[in-house]
Amino acid sequence: MKSALTAGLERLALALPAERVEALLAFSAAVLEKNKVMNLTAITDPAQAAELHLLDSLTLLKVLPLTGKSLLDVGTGAGFPGVPLKLAEPSLRLTLLDSLQKRMRWLEEEALPALGVEARFLTGRAEDFARDNREKFDVVTSRAVARLDLLCELCLPFVHRGGYFLAMKGAQAQEELHEAANAIRLLGGSYERTEEFEIGGAVHSVIVIHKTGKTPEQYPRSWARMKQKPL
Repeated sequence: MKSALTAGLERLALALPAERVEALLAFSAAVLEKNKVMNLTAITDPAQAAELHLLDSLTLLKVLPLTGKSLLDVGTGAGFPGVPLKLAEPSLRLTLLDSLQKRMRWLEEEALPALGVEARFLTGRAEDFARDNREKFDVVTSRAVARLDLLCELCLPFVHRGGYFLAMKGAQAQEELHEAANAIRLLGGSYERTEEFEIGGAVHSVIVIHKTGKTPEQYPRSWARMKQKPL
């Protein structure tokens, strides 16, 4: 696992202190160990986990400077990309949001305390937390949660004006971007660029959306309404 991570960091031209690399490896090992009794990931090979989870998460450090930023990870699941970003950049002020209580309890009570990592935890649906956390974050990110038009409605309300939404996508990134153009505009966003990285032999994309306006108060709608009538 270590060789896969260090080789990947070299490819990304990311230089991290040895203790941060060790912390990243410890978190990945903890995920794989807990995965034996809880459904956290379909990836069980340590080297693949280092590449497809850790390195994929860390690509965001190449997209935006995150030092001292407040970051919300929507639909964090087993903690990706938020936890690896916090381990690599300890000054990050991290909030994790997910609706699955067991995963969040494991992160809050076991995994992160064992690593000495501080974070804020929101357990529930993103649309339910939007009112009290509206436009409070420098950066919001999400990985493998929903198609981009739906994801924008979930995530952009949390971003303050001048901040960024980073959507982690795969091969269908450009198709999803075209589909989401109206949603981005309506929600106060402006498409800036797409960054591409080769991870595990495949192209992974980060769609960068700049929050340039205010999100209208009626968004986000209920999840059922979003799916029924995407923006």
